[in-house]
Amino acid sequence: VSSTATRLQEEYGISQEQAMDWPDEVEVERGTASEVARLRKEIKDMGPVNTGAVQEYDRIKERWDFLTAQREDLEQARDQVNAAIREIDINTRGMFTETFDAVAANFDLMFKRLFGGGKTELTLTDPSDLLETGINVSVQPPGKKLQDMALLSGGERALTAGAFIFALLLAKPSPFVLMDEVDAPLDESNVERFVDVLRDFAKDSQFIVVTHNRATMEAADNLYGVTMQEPGVSKIISVRLLEEAKADEPVAVQV
Repeated sequence: VSSTATRLQEEYGISQEQAMDWPDEVEVERGTASEVARLRKEIKDMGPVNTGAVQEYDRIKERWDFLTAQREDLEQARDQVNAAIREIDINTRGMFTETFDAVAANFDLMFKRLFGGGKTELTLTDPSDLLETGINVSVQPPGKKLQDMALLSGGERALTAGAFIFALLLAKPSPFVLMDEVDAPLDESNVERFVDVLRDFAKDSQFIVVTHNRATMEAADNLYGVTMQEPGVSKIISVRLLEEAKADEPVAVQV
């Protein structure tokens, strides 16, 4: 009896008293025994029941809902950033095209003024990709054919670079410009044209020009230099060229 009661409890989950309370005559359909065996095997294969599964499900679902909301927020932010990038790209392409056309026209104007004639040509290396394209600079000094800057002489390259800088300043003026020995390769006639252009631009921008050229220094309003009257001892000299004292010697002030 004891083994039977144990079997009832282990295999069917009922006590001996519950089994005794069952009616004497129970109709059993064909195949019921095999179905019971199959179900018992499936229940056994499932292993022990996790009584905390409901609570675990609620916890995991709460975490899932939180992460899903976070993902949706990130996707919305991504879409907004991509839309802003597309808008910036469109505006940048428009501004680049507008600036490029203005600089190209200004470059041709300044080149002709500095060279006394000639022709320039600015072209894009990749017109289909304005954000990554490079720029080819081709110039034609008076009496020469259209050619790349690499084929020009040192003086011609310096004057061409100056023309391009002035073209940029025409398109977008700057309050302050620093030039370092840009006139070094130029001969006297080219320096005069360069200084003439420099005077015009100096009306709207402040220029600091590092130079050893006498003609360029004569065009300046103020001169600053370093002298070594004694070996190893440097002194800074400033010279202010006043309009009313141009006929006289400039006044030198030692600092």
